[in-house]
Amino acid sequence: MVEPASTLAAGSVGTVETQYLDLPEPVRLDCGRELYPVRVAYETYGTLAPERDNVILVCHALSGDAHAAGFAKTPSGESTRDGFGAEDRDGSAGKSLGWWDGMIGPGKAFDTDRFFIVSTNLLGGCRGTTGPSSIDPATGQPYGPDFPVITVADMVRTERAFLDVLGIERLAAVAGGSLGGMQAMEWAILYPGQVDAVVAIASTHALHPQGVAWNAIARDSIMRDAAWQGGRYYGTGRAPDAGMGVARMVGHITYLSAMALEDKFGRRLQFADDIRYTITEPEFEVESYLRHQADSFVKRFDANTYLYTSRALTYFDLARQHGGGSLTRALEGVSARTLLIAFSSDWLYPPVASREIAGALEELGKPAEFHVIEAPYGHDCFLLEEARQTPIIRGFLER
Repeated sequence: MVEPASTLAAGSVGTVETQYLDLPEPVRLDCGRELYPVRVAYETYGTLAPERDNVILVCHALSGDAHAAGFAKTPSGESTRDGFGAEDRDGSAGKSLGWWDGMIGPGKAFDTDRFFIVSTNLLGGCRGTTGPSSIDPATGQPYGPDFPVITVADMVRTERAFLDVLGIERLAAVAGGSLGGMQAMEWAILYPGQVDAVVAIASTHALHPQGVAWNAIARDSIMRDAAWQGGRYYGTGRAPDAGMGVARMVGHITYLSAMALEDKFGRRLQFADDIRYTITEPEFEVESYLRHQADSFVKRFDANTYLYTSRALTYFDLARQHGGGSLTRALEGVSARTLLIAFSSDWLYPPVASREIAGALEELGKPAEFHVIEAPYGHDCFLLEEARQTPIIRGFLER
C-alpha cells in the first residue's frame, strides 16, 4: 500500500483563529427569497498585498469548514480531517489541523509566502456561517426546515458579498475540491472579470446520476429517522443521529474506491478469530470503521446542513444553469485560466467530468490544463494526494 504523504512535512501557517463577519445587505437566492442577516465564518493565511491582488479564495467540500490550514486556536471536539486514513496520517495533531493543511502554507501548493489565502464556511453551513441551525430573526428559533433551499450559485454570491466587505475586488485564484471545485467553476461564470485563475480538483460540471442517487439515499436516511421531526429537532433533546450516521456511512463509501477498501480492510474480522454469529454487532474491520466514521461525524455536523448542502450539489449543473443545456455555451464568458485535476480511481467525480470541462474550454480557445493523477484512494484523493498535486498547482499559479 502506498501511504499518502504527511501533511506536516512543509511549513505551517501556525495557530489560527476563526473570525466572523456579518454581511450588511441581504443575499438574493436562486429560489426567489432573500436571506438576512447572514454571518460568514472565515480564516485568512498569509499577508494581503498593498494592491490587494494576491488573494486566493479556497472553497471547501460538503463536510468542511472555514478552518482550512494551521492549528485551531480553539479546537472543536471532532476534526474535519476525519476521512480515509486521517488518523494514520495525522496522529493526535489531526484534531486541531485544518482540513487542507498540507496544501496551504509557506512553500506549499497555495504558498502563503506569496498569496493571501481566504477560506470561508459556505452558506447553509453549521460551522459559523448562517444555516438551518442559525436563529431565524422572525421567530427567535432556529430556522430548521424554514431555511431557504440554496444553490452553489447562492454560496458564491455570499462569498462575493463577503469579499466586498473586506475590500477585495479581484481574485488571483479560486480553488477547491469536490463541492469546492463546483464553487470555483461557478465563480468563473458568475464573475468572469474578477477571477484570474480557477483550480478545480476532483470536481465536475454536474454530478452524474449515480452521485445524485447516492445523495438521495443519504438524505432519505436522515429524513426517515423519527428523531428528525420534520427538521425541527433543535432544543428537543433528540436529533436524527442514527439517520445522519447512515448518511455519513453512505457518503464515505462513495468517497473511496474498491481498491482502497480491499487494501486497508480486506475481509479481516474486527474482534475475533472467527465469526460470532451476530446481526447487531460489527464483525468485519470495515464495518467497525464505518461506525466510527458515523459516530465522529454526528458529533460535529448538523443534519439539516447535510440535507441542504447535499441538495445544492445535486442541483449544480453548469450546462442547465448557464448554457441552455450546452456546457460549451455555459463557459463562453469564462476568462480565467483553468486548472482541472482528477484522480483515476474517483468514480463519484470521475476524470471524464473534468475532461469534458477541459474540452469545452479548449473548443472555445480558452486556456485550460487537465491532469489525471493515478492514485488508488477514490474521491478522497484530493485530500490525501497533496504531495502529487502540489507541483502541478504551484507551476500553474506561477505561470
